[in-house]
Amino acid sequence: MSSLEKIFPDEEPVAKPECTNLSGLKKETVSFQIAYYGNVNSKEYVHLEIDSDIKDWIRVRTVELVPSALPCNAVYDDNYLRTTPGMFPDLLRDLKNNQVPVIAHQWRALWIDITIPEDADPGNYKMSFIMQEDSVGEILDTKTTKIKVIDAMLPEQRLIHTEWFHADCLADYYHLRPWSDEYWSMLENFIQEYGSRGMNAILTPVLTPPLDTAVGGERTTIQLAVIEKNGDGYNFDFSRLKTWIDICYRYGIRYFEVAHLFTQWGATSAPKVMAWEDGKPVKIFGWETKSDSLEYSSFLKQFLTALTEQFRKWGIVDQVYFHTSDEPSEEHLEAYQAARQEIDPYIKGFKTLDALSDYSFYERGLVEKPVPGTNHIEPFLKAEVPGLWTYYCTAQSTEVSNRFMSMPSARNRILGVQLYKFGIEGFLQWGFNFYNSQYSLEHINPYAVTDAGSAFPSGDAFLVYPGEEKKPEESLRLMNLFHAMQDIRAMELLESMIGKDEVIKEMEKDLSEEITFKRYPTSDVWLLGFRERINDRIETCVRRAQ
Repeated sequence: MSSLEKIFPDEEPVAKPECTNLSGLKKETVSFQIAYYGNVNSKEYVHLEIDSDIKDWIRVRTVELVPSALPCNAVYDDNYLRTTPGMFPDLLRDLKNNQVPVIAHQWRALWIDITIPEDADPGNYKMSFIMQEDSVGEILDTKTTKIKVIDAMLPEQRLIHTEWFHADCLADYYHLRPWSDEYWSMLENFIQEYGSRGMNAILTPVLTPPLDTAVGGERTTIQLAVIEKNGDGYNFDFSRLKTWIDICYRYGIRYFEVAHLFTQWGATSAPKVMAWEDGKPVKIFGWETKSDSLEYSSFLKQFLTALTEQFRKWGIVDQVYFHTSDEPSEEHLEAYQAARQEIDPYIKGFKTLDALSDYSFYERGLVEKPVPGTNHIEPFLKAEVPGLWTYYCTAQSTEVSNRFMSMPSARNRILGVQLYKFGIEGFLQWGFNFYNSQYSLEHINPYAVTDAGSAFPSGDAFLVYPGEEKKPEESLRLMNLFHAMQDIRAMELLESMIGKDEVIKEMEKDLSEEITFKRYPTSDVWLLGFRERINDRIETCVRRAQ
C-alpha cells in the first residue's frame, strides 16, 4: 500500500498497484505501507525479517490507532474519509525486537521508510519483508518490492517552514522545570526531530508566547530572556537564547520567529513578562497591561534595543522575524497599527511576520510578510506580494489542503505541489506540539486527546507525540507533510534542468483545470503518478548530461 493510504481496522483496504512504484533521489526518504489482517482469535505477535542489500536504509514502524472525539468541524466538504468520532490511524511506533502485533479481526499496517544515502549507487534494489512465527519459525507470508534509486541528489530545502513549537507544552507534559539541564536535554530531542522533517524556522519564546490563552489566563512561563528590573530600568541576559539558537543550528534550523509582543486577536494587552526584582521572580506585565501603557512602552524600548543588538552581534539579522499579534481581523486594524508603531523604531532592518488574511493590513504597510490563510490567498497572489507566505489551521476545513486525521493523506501532501507552483516563500502552521486544551485552560495527554479538548479537528494541534525517554514519536501526517516538502525539492531540481514553465506543464498535463489552492487533483493515484513523472524526467536529464 502507498504512504497515502489510511488503514482503518474495520475496513479492508483496496490495493492500487499503480501507487506502489517506488523511486527516489539520493538523500530522500521514500515511504510505503504493508497492510495485514488479524485472522486470529486473540492478540498475537509475529516476527518480521527483512532480506535486502539495503536493509540498513530501512525503518519499520507500526501504525497505531488514536481516538478522535472531533474529527471535523461543523462545516466540511466531501473530501474526508470519515466524519464521525472513532479510532484513526496516525501514530507511528518503532517495532520492538522485530515483533509485529496482530490484532484479532482487525486490519493494521506497517509503515516502511527507506532513507537513501547521498553516496548510494543508482539502480534497482529488491526488498523482501518476511513474516514468520518467530525468529526461526514457519514463514507465514512474504512481501517483495523494489525501489529505484535515481542518480541525482535531492537539493537542500529553500522553502521556509515553521510549525509552531510550544516549548511550554513539553515542560508541562514531562513535568520538567524549564531551562534545567534535564529540560534542555529533552528539548534538544524535539528540536532535532523538528529540523529533520523539513522545519527550518522556529517560534522562539524570548518572552512567553501569548498564543491560544484565555483572557486573564496564563500559560506556563517559558521565557528565554532573563530580565532584571531596577526601578524604571531593565537589565537583560540573553545567554539562554544563544543556547537555543546554537541547538537549532545543529539541526538545520536557520530562521527564528520572536514570539508575539502583543496578545492574540486584537493586540489589546502585553504578553506575560517575568523579571527578577529585589531577588524574587515577579510578573511585571500581562493581560492587565494595556498594549499602549507607558510602562510597557518603556520596557519595549529597552528590551528590543538590547535584543536587536544581540541579533546583530550574532550576525543573524536576515534570519529573524518579529511577530506583532496573531490573527488580527479588520476590527483590530487600529490596535494592530498602534502596536506596530510602538515597536517599529526599535526593529528597523528586521522583517515582521504575522498570520492575517485581510489584505488591507499589508496594503497599509503594517506587515512586511503577511501570512494569509490558504483559503484567502487569492488577493495576495493577484497583487504579486513578493516573498509571500501562507498558512492553514482549523478554519481551513473546506476546499483547501490540510492535515486533519479525518482527511485523505493526499489532501495533506498536495500542499507541496501548490506551494511550488505559486512560488510561496514560507509556510506556517500553528501546532507542532500543542498539548493544551483550547485557550490553554488545561494540559492534555495527546495520546488520549487529539483535538485540544474537542475544540479543533484531530490532527490540527500537533504532529508529534511526546514519547518515552523524552523523545518524540512521529505521525503519518508528519511523514506525508515531509514528503510534500521533498516533492518541492524534487520539482526545484527538475526546474534547474528544464525551467519552471516546463515543470508546471508536466504538473497540469491532462488536467481539466489549472491547479490552485482550492482546485487540485484529489486522487492519490494522480499525486504519486506525478511524482514518478518528475523522477523520470530528472533521470532522463541526468542521462543526457552524462
